[in-house]
Amino acid sequence: MKDIQKWKILQTDIAFDNEWCRVNKDIVELPSGKIIDDYFVHIRPEVVLTFPVTSDNKVIMVRQYKHGAKEILLEFPGGIFDPAEEFPRDAALREMREETGYHSDDIEDLTIVYDNPTKDTNRIFLFLARNVEKRFDTEFDSTEDIETVEVPLNEIPKLIKERKIVVTGSIAIYYMALMALNTKVY
Repeated sequence: MKDIQKWKILQTDIAFDNEWCRVNKDIVELPSGKIIDDYFVHIRPEVVLTFPVTSDNKVIMVRQYKHGAKEILLEFPGGIFDPAEEFPRDAALREMREETGYHSDDIEDLTIVYDNPTKDTNRIFLFLARNVEKRFDTEFDSTEDIETVEVPLNEIPKLIKERKIVVTGSIAIYYMALMALNTKVY
């Protein structure tokens, strides 16, 4: 196996910081000795994403506008959290409850993935929630307008193939959930 080395961070400055976005400007030294004096890194909060499945194999999804993509997208419920204030599992249950009104007493940690590790710092914590039930009213953030959608589990591959599910985290969690459910639907 090749000996790949990490870059050395020589200096970090905050390039931009407000309520919605923080960007650091790093000066880094590559293993080759080359210096990059303007490597920008987006400091993003940690994210949870949940694959909620009902007892009759319906998957609970959400449709909402995502301004970065400027599209209304179909994805799984999730959102940001602060690990200093909340455990990932609790955040996953909270986000699922707030966005869909659904809850589960059977939630499983699937894995942790990165969305864009070249420029972003955050991780996405993926969870499977089995036997979810509608128990609560939704509680949207001020920027959210969400539609809850029930999708039969066996229709998800078609939605991915037809490019109706295009968010990377949603595609990753689908395949992780399939393995956990020991289901072959593709």
